[in-house]
Amino acid sequence: MLRWEESTVNNIDSLNKTSIEQAKKRLDRLIKPQGSLGKMEDICMQLAGIHKSKYFDTSKKVVIAFGADHGVYEEGVAPDPQSITYMQLPNFTKGICGVGVISKFVGADVVAVDIGVNCDHELEGVLNYKIRKGTSNMAKGPAMTREEAIRCLEIGIEMAEDSIKKGYNLIGIGEMGICNTTPSSAIISVIDNCDPEDVTGIGAGLKKERVKFKADTIRKSIELNKPNPEDAIDILSKVGGFEIGGMAGVILGCSANRIPVVLDGFISYAAALLAYKINPKTREYMIASHSSAEPGTQRALKILNLEPVLNMGMRLGEGSGAALAFNIIEAANYTYENMATFDEVDMGR
Repeated sequence: MLRWEESTVNNIDSLNKTSIEQAKKRLDRLIKPQGSLGKMEDICMQLAGIHKSKYFDTSKKVVIAFGADHGVYEEGVAPDPQSITYMQLPNFTKGICGVGVISKFVGADVVAVDIGVNCDHELEGVLNYKIRKGTSNMAKGPAMTREEAIRCLEIGIEMAEDSIKKGYNLIGIGEMGICNTTPSSAIISVIDNCDPEDVTGIGAGLKKERVKFKADTIRKSIELNKPNPEDAIDILSKVGGFEIGGMAGVILGCSANRIPVVLDGFISYAAALLAYKINPKTREYMIASHSSAEPGTQRALKILNLEPVLNMGMRLGEGSGAALAFNIIEAANYTYENMATFDEVDMGR
C-alpha cells in the first residue's frame, strides 16, 4: 500500500449523521415553512455532517488552481495558442482574471500551482510543482506514466493539507490548461461508458464543425490506450492531465481532513469522478458550484449524484464558479446561524 493511500484514501469517513440531524432540527425550527430555503438547507446539513458539529465556520476560503499543458494539443483540438496557459496562470494570484476578480470580491484567496505548464521559466506568484512540461499526446500513447499520475494526486493532497493547516475551512478547486476539456471528456467517456461525441463540446471556443474531430481524437485515444474504467489511476495516466490529477488530490485531501471542497465546472467534474472512483465517500464532501455549459456535465453530475448550486451558463473554468458559489455557501451558513427560531419568537404557533 502506498503512503498516500494509507494516510489519506483510507482515512475518509462518511458524514456524521447525528450532526446532520441536529442541523435539520434547527432548520425546521427557524421562522419559515420547513424546507423553504431549498438548497441552502441542504448545504447546512452537509456542512454539519462534514464538521461533526451543529455549527461550523465557512469564513476562510481559498481556491486551489492547477495549471498544466497537454500533448494532445498537437492534434488540433483547441483554437488558442498553448502559450496562453503560462500567460494566464500568474493572473490568478494577481486578481485580474475571472477567478482572481471573483475571489477578491467574495473575500477568498487563490493559490496557483504549476503542475505541468509547458514553459522553462518560473511563473510569478505561482508555486512550482512541475512534473514535466505537459503530458504526452494521448492520441499516440499514454498521457503520463502511472507514477506521474500518482504524483499528481500526491501534490493535490499536499496542497489541500497545507491550506487546511493555514486555517482554510472552505476550499474550491480550479485549473488552467489549453485544451483540457479534451482529456476531461475522455475521462467522463471512459467512466460513463459512453461515446466521446456524447460528452464533447466546444471547450474554450472551438468551432462547432471541429467538435466531431475532437470527439474522434478522444475515441482514438481511448481505443489506443484502453484505460481500465475501474482504475482511476489507470484512467488518469492513459487519458488524463496533470491539473486534473492535482484537483482529484485536493478532493481526497479535503475529504480525509473533513473539509468541504467546492467543485468548479466541467474539468473539475472529471477530477471529481477520479476521486470518487478512488473512494466513493469523497462525494459526500463535494459541493457542485455550477452547471457547466459543456455537454458532458449532466452525465458526470448524475454519476456523482450532485446538484449544482448555480446554473449560470458559465464555461470559463479557472475556479470561477467555485469562487462564485462561496458567497451562496456563506449566506446559507449565516442564515442558518442568525435566523430566529419559533422557540425565540412568538409566531402564534
